[in-house]
Amino acid sequence: MKAIKSTIVKSLNTGSMVDTCDNSGAKIIKVISVKRHKTVKGRLPAAGVGDLILAAVKKGRPDMRKQVVFAVIVRQRKEYRRPDGTRIKFEDNAAVVLKDDKGNPKGTIFKGPIAKEACEKWPGIAKIASIIV
Repeated sequence: MKAIKSTIVKSLNTGSMVDTCDNSGAKIIKVISVKRHKTVKGRLPAAGVGDLILAAVKKGRPDMRKQVVFAVIVRQRKEYRRPDGTRIKFEDNAAVVLKDDKGNPKGTIFKGPIAKEACEKWPGIAKIASIIV
């Protein structure tokens, strides 16, 4: 896990439902907490592209449902700014389910584009990603 250069707006609050874009067996996950996130007292943590989250599987295969898993946000609808001045946003919010908190993805195929910031931060995701935006 490396630091990213762009300032990403944290747009996915605790309790948000996020689609998964891999073939891990989970379809929809609910954000429980954001790991390695500092905030002020009383504020709920929020996640953006490239953040490690702890999530509960709400829809998916019966063996995956009701499990608590680690995931990384790879797309968000809220636009954010890159250092070169371009602004980028995606048409949906999406996450990738991980095997552990080291960054090894559980799935083997990712559907749709993956943000460049998430690939810079998580090399395990970058290896499998077919489209990096």
